[in-house]
Order: sequence, then C-alpha cells, then structure tokens
Amino acid sequence: MTLPLLLALTACNDTGNSDDDQTLTVLAASSLTDVFTTLGDQFEADHDGVDVEFSFGSSTDLAEQAADGAPGDVLATADQTAMTVAEDAGVVADPTSFATNVLVIVTPPDNPAGITNLEDLVGDTWVRCADDVPCGRVALAVLEAAGVDAEPASLEEDVRSTLDKVTSGEADAGLVYASDAVAAGDAVQVIPIAGAEDQLTTYFVAALDQSEDSELTQEWIDLVTSPEGQAALTEAGFTLP
Repeated sequence: MTLPLLLALTACNDTGNSDDDQTLTVLAASSLTDVFTTLGDQFEADHDGVDVEFSFGSSTDLAEQAADGAPGDVLATADQTAMTVAEDAGVVADPTSFATNVLVIVTPPDNPAGITNLEDLVGDTWVRCADDVPCGRVALAVLEAAGVDAEPASLEEDVRSTLDKVTSGEADAGLVYASDAVAAGDAVQVIPIAGAEDQLTTYFVAALDQSEDSELTQEWIDLVTSPEGQAALTEAGFTLP
C-alpha cells in the first residue's frame, strides 16, 4: 500500500472514531464529587468512546439550571427538594433514590476550639451551608432538633465550600456530610452528632429531558444504583436508602 493511500485511510478512520465519540454530562451535588469521579472513570472504561463530564455544585443551583434548559443528561441532587425544582419544570421524571447521608461536625486536625458537640459551636467561628441548599436544610433541621441556637460565621454555597473553610483554617468547625469528612481524610477531625441519623438527607438521580442519548443516560443511572455503584457509595461514606 502506498504511503499516500495509507495516510488517507488513516485520516478516514480517525474521522470515523471522532464521529462515534459521545459525551455524557452529569450535573451532580458537590458531595458526590469523589465517588462520581471514580464511577465516571469506570463508566468510560466500560464504554469505548464515551467521555463523562461533570458539573458539580449546589443541588439547588444545578436543578434550577436544568429547569432553565441547561444542557445535560443526568441530574443527581442531595435531597428531594432540589430534585422537585427540576420535576416541577418538567425536565425530569421518576427520580430514583440511591443514597443517604448524615451530618457531622468537622474541625481542623488539632481541634483548636475544643469542639465536642453542637453546643460548643455557640460563640465559636464555624460554618455551614446556606439555608436554600440541601446541606443547609439538613443543618437547620439538626440544630433545631438539638435545640441549639448558634450563629455561623458564614453560609457557604455548597458542602465542599464549607469543608474548604475548615481545612484552610478559616473556621474552627463546620457542618458537613459524613461522606465529605471521609473524602477529607486526615485533614479534619470528625465529631459525630447525637441524633443526626434522624435527619438524614436522601440523594436522587434522574435522566434529564434534554438528554440526547436516553440509553446511555439510563446506563449511568443503572451503574449508580447497581450493587457495584452502591458499594462505591458506601465506601465513600454514604449510607443506603
């Protein structure tokens, strides 16, 4: 075969492969960053030519973006309230619960303020999520159930921003999900909250109406809800619904 012909065939093959490439776009709560990234690598390995792209952030913000028609295939939220925003807009149907999470207190490793419980937050520099996002809603519920009236130094846009304030040393403590504490590892000290298990938040996943590949989208949802996906979530610090 002549070199010009070989190059021409190679170019044709490269174009064909490019045409076959697909992108699966997943809008997901920031607390899912680590476990979904791991599952994304697995999904790509199992689906030749598929690239999984993530947009992690506040569940409420992502649901509102999806409701406004933002491109995407999958929406995964950290509570039902956020998912309802997308449901009411008609861009998702039949969301599936796939994980739960519990709130914990995290401090820097040396716990400089000596935090041992929610009551110790009163008068200290601590942070939590804003009221209108899932981690803020569950924080309010946990504080109310405990009868603790402690004013945070700041309200963060999502749980990872809250965690960052603690790991950077800007706050003495923060209220985050157990899974985020697992992700932080030795960068934080974890203090369980008595009764927090009564205020679990439940995660939901659904296909977006604007998805251009419903079959591939369903395969992602199937992975997340499969025994393998559930095992990955458990290892990451989530609990199961």
